[in-house]
Amino acid sequence: MTNSYDTTYKAQPFFTTQRIVLMGISWAVLALLYFLLFSAKTLDPASGKEIRETWYSVGTYIFEILAFLSAAVLCWRNWQSTQIISNRKVWLFIGLGMSAYFIGGLVFGYTELIQKQEADISFADAFYVLNYLLLGIGMSLALFSRRITLEIWQWLIVFAIGVVGILIAWFIAQQNPAPSPELDPLLLKVKIAVDWFYIVSDVLLLIIATIMLLAFWGGKVSLSWRMIAAAAFCLYIADMWFKYATNSIANYESGDILEVFWIFSGVLFGMGAALEYEASMSLKRRTSGRKRT
Repeated sequence: MTNSYDTTYKAQPFFTTQRIVLMGISWAVLALLYFLLFSAKTLDPASGKEIRETWYSVGTYIFEILAFLSAAVLCWRNWQSTQIISNRKVWLFIGLGMSAYFIGGLVFGYTELIQKQEADISFADAFYVLNYLLLGIGMSLALFSRRITLEIWQWLIVFAIGVVGILIAWFIAQQNPAPSPELDPLLLKVKIAVDWFYIVSDVLLLIIATIMLLAFWGGKVSLSWRMIAAAAFCLYIADMWFKYATNSIANYESGDILEVFWIFSGVLFGMGAALEYEASMSLKRRTSGRKRT
């Protein structure tokens, strides 16, 4: 006699979407608590200045680079999956962007913490620039691969947020301090170009994220893209704050509370990738179920 049901057991993977999302939220909350509890400066007896402990700075880098590394891995998983419902190239470019940001964070952390240097322009900027280019391509492909239909009031929201973003970026750009006199003239031109590239890229990503948020609002399948849009918003906040702080605050030391938005950004990119994977697998299961009946 044969059984009327299948008794085979298929082991569930440990890193399910629910666990990935839970770990992402936990990582973000731990990072926020870390910044809130330990970001206060202490007086250095040798220099007489207030500084942050080295272990605290190391911790902020660990939170940040692991968030972006995890996001890169999850984006690559989407790119390699033949079942993903969205354009796989989107996840390839976003994943490469996350990887570039991860490497840039390693280089920047090494320069700041190990070499104790505060260079006007560094090798890390090359990876950050690459991140913006790849991320911009990936998010643009996500929009162009779908038919975007927004109402007039939604375009007005996009316009208003774009104007506000441009005004904030313009104000911060005006605070640009004089570069180091020892800086080579060629490097000075590169620094100016890179600074403007960051500002323009942040504004463009902000506008793309706003369109994405409005276009993909509603529905379980679009939840992943709302996470991606929120990640871009967090990236804008952290970038604008860091640019303002380094331009306007004398002897600014990284690690202030608003820099936690970089970590939020990496976590949200990873959560968006995980949710897109889950939505694709759910659609596959529903389709397979209909074929069997």
